[in-house]
Amino acid sequence: MGEPVRRVLSRPAYLRELDASQVVEVGDVGTLAVLVAAGGVVVLSGAGLSTDSGIPDYRGPQGALRRHAPMTFQDFTGSPGGRQRYWARSFVGWRHVNKAAPNDGHRAVAALEHAGLLDGIVTQNVDGLHEEAGARTVVDLHGSLDRVVCLQCGDVSDRGVLDDRLRAANPGFEEVARRALALPGADGEVNPDGDVALPDEAVDGFVVVDCLVCGTGALKPDVVFFGETVPRDRVERCLALVDAARLLLVLGSSLTVMSGYRFVLRAGERGVPVAIVNQGPTRGDARAAVRLDAPLGRVLPALAERVLTPRPARPAGP
Repeated sequence: MGEPVRRVLSRPAYLRELDASQVVEVGDVGTLAVLVAAGGVVVLSGAGLSTDSGIPDYRGPQGALRRHAPMTFQDFTGSPGGRQRYWARSFVGWRHVNKAAPNDGHRAVAALEHAGLLDGIVTQNVDGLHEEAGARTVVDLHGSLDRVVCLQCGDVSDRGVLDDRLRAANPGFEEVARRALALPGADGEVNPDGDVALPDEAVDGFVVVDCLVCGTGALKPDVVFFGETVPRDRVERCLALVDAARLLLVLGSSLTVMSGYRFVLRAGERGVPVAIVNQGPTRGDARAAVRLDAPLGRVLPALAERVLTPRPARPAGP
């Protein structure tokens, strides 16, 4: 009996020359450029895209999760002390996050979108830097730090308004925090969810304000904390983007948590190829058609330049 025939499902024309397990060497963006140039790309971005903007990630080689326990939904909603601690620390950290600017990676993604090659951007980041770079079709999977939501009435308001209210309610706190962060052993690092580690004595006495609309509701940043569930309608919107994509391009995410990894799994179910650019291994590497282990700030500008720069026409034959 002869060798069994392997039935291969029809693949898009722009992928037929690719081996499904191909891994592109660091700095080689040629194969990735071929895929992106075909259009229909959906980007899934993670914290690794924003590290060049001065915002740390949680799970990278130097990730904040290795040094700091992030605020959880249960801690925030379960006690006034948890909310006081978060808002005192976030009051300090917001200055840093609010001043962060898009980097070359964000600008490259926006340029690809403006060229009509991206159908959507799903970001796990809460910093708003995709939008600030000019991207238009962004789904903030985990929310955004520049918005605040009332846990009682659901009103959504601007973070800047809350910042002014917190400053008025806590005169002199910025100086207290500055002195605390100058003490030996204080690192002053801003975490990805926008807070800074402060000693308990600096947090004691910080006044937390309530919702202006209902008058009594506790305010929460409009982000998905650890232990919180992403709103179902938001997930469905992202799944629809993946279902219609020709390529899922993962940028700067380790895909450790299911909230992002589910889209790689969905792409596999729908026959949508996956490409990954990240520094270090990811949970989705075995499912990627193309993988680059390289800095995004170097790869993405090179990718955009290669894809968007017109090539000279070949001379006509004799």
